[in-house]
Amino acid sequence: MFAKKKTMLSYITWTAHPEIFILGNWEVRWYGLFFAIGFYVGLLMISKMFVSEKVKESWADILFIYVIVATIIGARLGHVFFYAWDYYSQHPGDIFKIWEGGLASHGGALGIIIAIWIYSKYVTKRNMLWTLDRLVIPTAFVAVLIRTGNLMNHEIYGVPTDLPWGFRFIENIRQWQHGADPIFSAPSHPTQIYEALCYLATFILIYTLYWKKPKAKNREGLILGIFFVCIFFTRFLIEFIKEDQEAFEANMTLNMGQWLSIPFILTGIILIVRALKREPVYYDEEGKKSAKEIEKKFPEKVKSKTKK
Repeated sequence: MFAKKKTMLSYITWTAHPEIFILGNWEVRWYGLFFAIGFYVGLLMISKMFVSEKVKESWADILFIYVIVATIIGARLGHVFFYAWDYYSQHPGDIFKIWEGGLASHGGALGIIIAIWIYSKYVTKRNMLWTLDRLVIPTAFVAVLIRTGNLMNHEIYGVPTDLPWGFRFIENIRQWQHGADPIFSAPSHPTQIYEALCYLATFILIYTLYWKKPKAKNREGLILGIFFVCIFFTRFLIEFIKEDQEAFEANMTLNMGQWLSIPFILTGIILIVRALKREPVYYDEEGKKSAKEIEKKFPEKVKSKTKK
């Protein structure tokens, strides 16, 4: 619904329903659907990459399981320990109630990194950067869908604004779903859309680097580093116009999301510099090889890669 003032758009009243449909006490929500679509499309992307690089087909399916488990556990524990430990320390049983909400992207990122270390050690037996450089491409796409899900849930939005694209979100979403009249927020920054668009730009960038710039995917850590810098620097900046997620953040110069983003940004910069200073790395049946080693053994392989 659009509200006009003096023929100019002054704000947008957002009345989207979080759920697609309800069956008794069971809700099917847009957030869950987007999450599932993201993982499915991510599996297709990873499978395509692995096929193009002629690695074992089973690696993609195993990676899919590792990532799903790591994302859910990591994101949940990230919320518990980073944002709401005062509550969960007194109600530990509620930690398992994921359906009530409460996932933190920084915790999800840490969970995935730990899972990929295990996956690389026992499955691929390759440097974990090899997997992470490929995994972050569909991850950026999933991030777009997750923020879209947040928009549908009327959550994680920004501070009030007088810009014409400010959104009025429903604050009593649960009560409204059960028949109460909606209580709207002041027109606020739709930070979910800001983040989704930035994450989409990041996805397009690293997807293009992988498929159009062959040397990029062979510079271990380069695509991962770009992902870290783009995603978490975006997050860091947008947090300035986002409402605090927890009360304790009110007196902080930088909020929790910003403090948690800084290590990822710095790590990303280090990875980019390191990757650009080192030679591209290729893998064959015998394991990790430098470009010079591959060229000596299979000169046509390196030449074909650089001409694509």
